[in-house]
Amino acid sequence: MIKSSTSIKQKLLFVCLTITLVPLTLFGSLAIKTSFSDGPSVLFSGGPLISGEMMTGQEPDWSFVRNIRTFELQLMSPARSRTLWIVEHNGKLYLNSNYMGGIRQRLWKRWPEQAERDGRAIMRIDGKRYQRNLIRIKSGPIVNDVTQAFSEKYPVTMTPAEVEAEELWLFELAPNNQEINGDIR
Repeated sequence: MIKSSTSIKQKLLFVCLTITLVPLTLFGSLAIKTSFSDGPSVLFSGGPLISGEMMTGQEPDWSFVRNIRTFELQLMSPARSRTLWIVEHNGKLYLNSNYMGGIRQRLWKRWPEQAERDGRAIMRIDGKRYQRNLIRIKSGPIVNDVTQAFSEKYPVTMTPAEVEAEELWLFELAPNNQEINGDIR
């Protein structure tokens, strides 16, 4: 009787380990594969944005972004990409990063601090790439306008108070020809 009880425990332990390790291995493999791919996946950051024509010259009319839910953004340092929300306001582009306070930010989101240090980036929208400078916005009338634009476009409420509390970070996606890299407004 003791032998069969031990055997059942061993089998149960094996099944539990298998149920745990198989998904973890698949999840880890997908994360590693995505980190070397051309762009992010839904769950994981990706590698550098390689495909798509690099657009240069005059800024386009960004109003078409109103109909786009997400876009891809790659920082130059480190060269990793992610999928983010985007809004257009008065001809300029903005992105946000929620959940910036507390332990979640330290465990999950490092890109906003990296962008603040070095704002050079490439964004890809509809298969076209654009060089940008990310400029963090912390104050001013634009904060109200941009948080309102995000709240109207997406199923979330963003407020200037969240920006002041540094729970919500806002960035302008400025043209690359500006001499501002990672500055704060």
